[in-house]
Amino acid sequence: MPATPHLSLSLGPVLYLWDGPKWRDFYFRIADEAPVDHVTLGEAVCSKRLHFIEPHVAEVIDRLEAAGKKVSLASLALVTLERESQLVRGLVRDSIHPIEANDLSALGLLAGKPHSIGPLINVYNGATARLLASRGATSICLPPELPMASVSEIVRDAPDVAFEIFGFGRVPLAISARCAHARSKGLVKDNCQFICGDDSDGLIVETLDRQPFLVLNGVQTMSHTCQSLLQELPALTAAGISRIRLSPQDCDMVTVARIYESVAAGLMSAAEGLARLVAAYPGVPLSNGFHYGQTGASWIEAPAGARHGGERWQMR
Repeated sequence: MPATPHLSLSLGPVLYLWDGPKWRDFYFRIADEAPVDHVTLGEAVCSKRLHFIEPHVAEVIDRLEAAGKKVSLASLALVTLERESQLVRGLVRDSIHPIEANDLSALGLLAGKPHSIGPLINVYNGATARLLASRGATSICLPPELPMASVSEIVRDAPDVAFEIFGFGRVPLAISARCAHARSKGLVKDNCQFICGDDSDGLIVETLDRQPFLVLNGVQTMSHTCQSLLQELPALTAAGISRIRLSPQDCDMVTVARIYESVAAGLMSAAEGLARLVAAYPGVPLSNGFHYGQTGASWIEAPAGARHGGERWQMR
């Protein structure tokens, strides 16, 4: 089995509300055991959740960096209040770590400073990628809904920036000023009682036919299925993608990272890796439809040419 060349793994921010000790212990284990090179920390979904993780951020960063992992801090994905505006300004002003912008409101503050672009910012063409790079963006995690044809074109048109792809996790689809999660429990956003913390992997939304199709995560709407581009790793790297993002779910993410590492290194077939992913994240269907320009929740077998190449490469 050929390995995938020049590929590294990253871990995106936890998008769900986990209590502080669980959040801290999750990252401690990532630091000690997960084969990821880069970790993005912080609260990207709802500013009201920040106080759960703030007491633990410094020790988590120390643990990750002691393990040799690079750390970035995520900005909010939606800024609607002056308090949130001040949070973003303070983050950009005070952080000694690179910032990942997840909303356009952060870009003006970051202009001229090295930073990264998260998957919640719409980068749909090469011209946008080049503009962001000219303003200081050193890497861009492309939106997870992009098909491979668009990914290839964007990467080709912006050779001076590194590109990352959303390779594992429930897909963040939308974010709102209102909180449907709280509303579903008979509450409102201003008095939500942090009810989203009761659903550590999101709240499943069903159709009238009782078929699960979305997940609520506070003010965020996500896919019910878990996107996995495991079998597409060689094709993604051949197109110029240099990093695969794993988005934390409430499952054994160390095992998930090891599966991706093994498949990328050619030590495990994609078929075996997918079987192990299903066991590591049971009850959540895998999907890759967006990658093929089809319904996002679909699962499509990769063409033979996308599953393997003709030479053995080295994992970096």
